Amino acid sequence: MAATTDKNPGVLKSIDWWTILIYIALLSFGWVSVCGASYTYGDTDLLSLSTRSGMQVVWIGTSLMLGLFLLLLDDRFYEAFAYLLFGLLLLLLFATIFNPHTIKGSRSWLVMGPLRLQPAEFAKFATALALAKFMSKYGYDLHKPKDLLITLAIIFVPMLCIVGQRETGSALVYLAFFLMLYREGMTGSVLFTGVAMVVYFVIGIRYAEPSLFNTPTSIGKFVVFLLIQVFSASMIGIYCHNKREAWQCIGLCFSVTLVCLLLSVYVIPFNLFWVQLTLCILLILYLIWKSLDTRIRNYLWIAGFTCGSILFFSSAEYALNNILENHQRTRINVLLGLEEDLKGAGYNVHQSEIAIGSGGLEGKGFLNGTQTKLKYVPEQATDFIFCTVGEEEGFVGAAGVLVLFLALILRLIHLSERQTSVFGRVYGYCVLSVFLFHVFINVGMVLGLTPVIGIPLPFFSYGGSSLWGFTLLLFIFLRIDAGRNMQR
Repeated sequence: MAATTDKNPGVLKSIDWWTILIYIALLSFGWVSVCGASYTYGDTDLLSLSTRSGMQVVWIGTSLMLGLFLLLLDDRFYEAFAYLLFGLLLLLLFATIFNPHTIKGSRSWLVMGPLRLQPAEFAKFATALALAKFMSKYGYDLHKPKDLLITLAIIFVPMLCIVGQRETGSALVYLAFFLMLYREGMTGSVLFTGVAMVVYFVIGIRYAEPSLFNTPTSIGKFVVFLLIQVFSASMIGIYCHNKREAWQCIGLCFSVTLVCLLLSVYVIPFNLFWVQLTLCILLILYLIWKSLDTRIRNYLWIAGFTCGSILFFSSAEYALNNILENHQRTRINVLLGLEEDLKGAGYNVHQSEIAIGSGGLEGKGFLNGTQTKLKYVPEQATDFIFCTVGEEEGFVGAAGVLVLFLALILRLIHLSERQTSVFGRVYGYCVLSVFLFHVFINVGMVLGLTPVIGIPLPFFSYGGSSLWGFTLLLFIFLRIDAGRNMQR
């Protein structure tokens, strides 16, 4: 019995206390930021439940109790009930679509008297558990079509439910799980494809109007189709191990494009788009022929990439103008510099940039921020909470907060890599991916570097749903980590 006790030292001794210290530090700085963002001149009691700072103390206290409860549960509980929790949250997400309560145009909130909960925040941990459970089953292989399709379904089904709630920002968070898939063996070509699509969209939309050397050719379309040809030809050299063939394809495409460009500029102006589209189609046909001739399947995959790139770019402008909501379209245009709209969609970002810039090196001090006290920044206690940090604590304070988040991310990587089970490792990387996505996008949108999609900054933004959701994600992983070496 004594030997067994030595092997199982208990949960408290096995918990990673460094991560808990970082968690408490983030909660503390987060509360200070909520005080600064919600404080009104004349308030005398920051702990009053009638104020946001007072209510945030309640959310922090309940989060700590929730974290303690999660640590007391057996770590095997999370794996055993992963599918059940996922199913229950899916039903809740689906039911919320028909929620009669609309808050700021979204139906993502359940209103129960004075309490408001957002199921999308809790569905993250359930989705992570379901992914970890499925991917840890015997014989799982990410490269098997069946396993891959089920994995993608676990990610996209809750996303679709959240989109149905008109909460696009929260739905996009689920794309973070692809970072975990990349760690678990998904080919880098998938990640490259995602980056390529972003590049196509940004360049194509940003430079859609300017013409190339006063010809009928759009600079955006010209550059995008040139990139499609270069990317596709380069993939021949990388995935088919034929660099000579890759350079020949690039040289041929560039030569034809250059000749046609000179004809369009100096002889007869015409739209080079049709020339480039023809080159891409010929490239696709060539790749299909090479696949059939050599029986190398990679040629066929590259042809699919080329075809998909063309279809994506062709539909991007239509989606922007006909599918996205007006406010979403305006936000993208503002981000790409196509519109200013400082009194409309660009107002939030412009005011947050002013607030952060006015903080200088050391900041204006606690409760002394003018932009935040005068309520110039909308949603400054929730989505734009980081601008309060920059104004009151300055560059030093903002950098300190980012260092804390970096420490949390690095710690999560360390904990994930030391897991003895696939379930623990996959869940750990799911948690890491969600936190990384939230921090990167939230700080980026406050600085005007990413689109404003309305997602909270972990442990900083005011509200119980997000704080409980992040606590669930983190402490379930800490409990799984604490039980990794237990003798059963």
